[in-house]
Amino acid sequence: MNRPLLFLDVDGPLNPYAAKPEKRPNGYTTLRVPRDSGSPEDQAGLSARRRPLRVRLNPEHGRALLRLGYELCWATTWMDKANRWIAPVLGLPELPFVDFGDALFQDRPDGVHWKTGPLVDYADGRPFAWVDDEQSDLDQAYVTAHHRGRGLLHHVNPRIGLRGDDFRTLTDFARSLDISRAAG
Repeated sequence: MNRPLLFLDVDGPLNPYAAKPEKRPNGYTTLRVPRDSGSPEDQAGLSARRRPLRVRLNPEHGRALLRLGYELCWATTWMDKANRWIAPVLGLPELPFVDFGDALFQDRPDGVHWKTGPLVDYADGRPFAWVDDEQSDLDQAYVTAHHRGRGLLHHVNPRIGLRGDDFRTLTDFARSLDISRAAG
């Protein structure tokens, strides 16, 4: 039996980037990631003069995510770079990732987040939960209209990142899928 997917955004849920810059949240470690976007400026050597990106991660989140019973999948602008920089700090194995391709950062005229369509396509009818800090009611409506399975869009405050309540919500959603399968 297939486990539900858990689409993981990095910045916001795992890296509470909007936290006060002078105070690292308890339990978090700070990682300095070189800025290497592949832009012409980076290729010209200008990235060496730019300050590294500060990323705050809680290593306990990796174990907690693995215990949830989902198939984990990166749903982040980091894409495959999340396996290089984020997964090791969290103690996660290499995870699949959604390649957003041409949709990356492309605003949609209907107001739906640019990640939403590719995530629904990737899930291909499988139940999923998506943790992010940028979802809206428009995204939920899109998932409801275009996804054959159940989908939980769970907003995480980018000032505090994933917390116990968030993990309980994800656990409850996964259990509700088990109950509906057993009843069906």
